[in-house]
Amino acid sequence: MTQTVLIADDHPLFRQALSLAVNRVLPQARIIEAGTLTAAARAAAEASDLALITLDLKMPGAVGYSGIALLHAEKPDVPILVVSSAEGSTAPQEARAFGAIGFLSKDSDLSAIEAVIADTLGAAAPAAPDAHGELDTIRREVAGLTPTQLKVLLAVLDGQLNKQIAHNLGIAEATVKAHMTAIMRKLDVRNRTQAALVARSLGLDLKVV
Repeated sequence: MTQTVLIADDHPLFRQALSLAVNRVLPQARIIEAGTLTAAARAAAEASDLALITLDLKMPGAVGYSGIALLHAEKPDVPILVVSSAEGSTAPQEARAFGAIGFLSKDSDLSAIEAVIADTLGAAAPAAPDAHGELDTIRREVAGLTPTQLKVLLAVLDGQLNKQIAHNLGIAEATVKAHMTAIMRKLDVRNRTQAALVARSLGLDLKVV
């Protein structure tokens, strides 16, 4: 049975390297490439046989760990392997908290990437976020938002008004308000400002350096 692998990275040469690694592990795999987060989310939503997503955190359209959250919302049962140049001792832990099954540095050699891809494909399910403390509870709530709710929340972080969000997402303003109500309920906050503060505290709007 053919399996599909989505490679989301804005660098064509690195997408080629990842494609080579995937083909060595899954010779019959169908590979989809995406250079932006929007394209990756669309491809994930349309693929019915998706077996793996490899994701760069610094994709165009992504802020902080929003790429993981969005793709995890689109395909909660598909393992997401972060392959990124993001630095910092907490990056792997944060990536897993938002739904990634693993984290691999772009500095890794091809054999190491192949080994991690093979291990990831052999895993039964995406790693669950750590369940320690209130912050991890909130992370799970964010990870549980729908793709559209995440897009609305990210737009709020960007300072957009409901009318702008509705126009950009191609939905009614009333629908945006309904999504905001659902977001505030899930995050246990009273207004959009508090929702934005919660998301910001989790790193959704922070650049991963």
